[in-house]
Amino acid sequence: MSYLFRKKDIKDISDSNQSKKLKRSLGALDLILMGMGATIGTGVLVITGLVAARNSGPAISLSFILSAIVCGLVALCYAEFSSAIPSSGSAYAYTYVALGEIVAFLVGWSIVGGYTVSIASVAGGWSAYFNSALSLVGIHLPSSLVTIPSQGGIINLPAVFIVICMSYLLTRGLTQSKKVNNITVAIKISIVLLFIIIGAFFIEPENWQPFMPFGISGVFAGAASVFFAFTGFDAISTSAEEVKDPQRNLPRGILGSLLACTTIYVILGTILTGMVSYKELNVGDALAYALESVGQGWAAVILSVGAVIGIIAVLFAYMFAVPRILLSMSRDGLLPKLFSTVNSKTHVPTFSTWIICIVGAIVAGLIDLKELADIANMSAILNFALVSLSLIVLRKTQPNLKRNFKMPLVPILPILAIIFCLFLAFNLSAKIWMYYLSYSAVGFSIYFGYSRNKSVLKHRE
Repeated sequence: MSYLFRKKDIKDISDSNQSKKLKRSLGALDLILMGMGATIGTGVLVITGLVAARNSGPAISLSFILSAIVCGLVALCYAEFSSAIPSSGSAYAYTYVALGEIVAFLVGWSIVGGYTVSIASVAGGWSAYFNSALSLVGIHLPSSLVTIPSQGGIINLPAVFIVICMSYLLTRGLTQSKKVNNITVAIKISIVLLFIIIGAFFIEPENWQPFMPFGISGVFAGAASVFFAFTGFDAISTSAEEVKDPQRNLPRGILGSLLACTTIYVILGTILTGMVSYKELNVGDALAYALESVGQGWAAVILSVGAVIGIIAVLFAYMFAVPRILLSMSRDGLLPKLFSTVNSKTHVPTFSTWIICIVGAIVAGLIDLKELADIANMSAILNFALVSLSLIVLRKTQPNLKRNFKMPLVPILPILAIIFCLFLAFNLSAKIWMYYLSYSAVGFSIYFGYSRNKSVLKHRE
């Protein structure tokens, strides 16, 4: 059973990176914008209202702060790893080096599933604002084509449509996609600032009472649910092979985007729950709804249109990340070689991109938005715990490894990150745990049925 924990050599990762043809075109600012694009999106435009209504109430700001603390600790781990092991495999590559093959496969499989579910969740949020924008100008799509089956419809067709469009854009090449992403991030930040500025004039302090309607347990459950909104820095680390000077720019991109997003989240959550009662926020377009509720319909129109454009940046970040995880796993023999093929003209893993498109589009069209977000949360939380553990192990096993950025207070801070991650995981429902464990069981069957025999490390041994 020793093969389960065979580890990948860091030199092999560097050699593999140099032999591949992914184009280095991303700088530190591109990474910060990509991280903000992945973070400021569905989490703040959609999930905030749902979590406030179902879990935290006006204490949503505390839920954001708790999640930000946990993600901040994990982000420090990612920053050190990315400065020492610049690989598109992200957490998968980090655990392969530190903990061994079986753990790395589980992490990679979990990232693929979590990000694919995130793509579907983001597409569902985009659809909510798209329909809101259409309705504000008098256009109403058939309800059966914008509603999932569990809510009485047939399919959420706009969500399917946007996933397919983004997949096509990504297969055209990173340079063109990057320009579109940077523009959409700028638009999204602008509409969030518009909401904050206007909403600040319509705060009614009585809406903050009671501050914790679901108790402290609701705040913790809310922290677990909004965790999804902070995971953009993980998407940044998957771009390592396409970053200029990755040892310097990756830590800057990871930590810079997390700090900026946390500040915006806390301010926005406080204003949103001050404008209207948390009981009214169980909708997919909470910010637009709040503006309409205080008579600012013109601003709601601008925000809805801006959200339709801005949420595209979140899709870009997640749909950019997943094919590169598949690429790394395929290089190592854990998945078929098709997943590591890169188009010679666009330098993009086209096959993997379209596979994720198909799965993401189907899920986006049929599954509930809040459940999708919680499944993505479970994946992210447990993966982050394993990355934190990997940092402790690698500090012990390879103390002389060159690290341009070093996390302070190791192993104390990584241990705290692990504890906090597990605490948040156990605040998710039993139903979400069942989904995650079932998906993991499928992953284990693939590993033992295919991957362990095809592994590059096995053949090398």
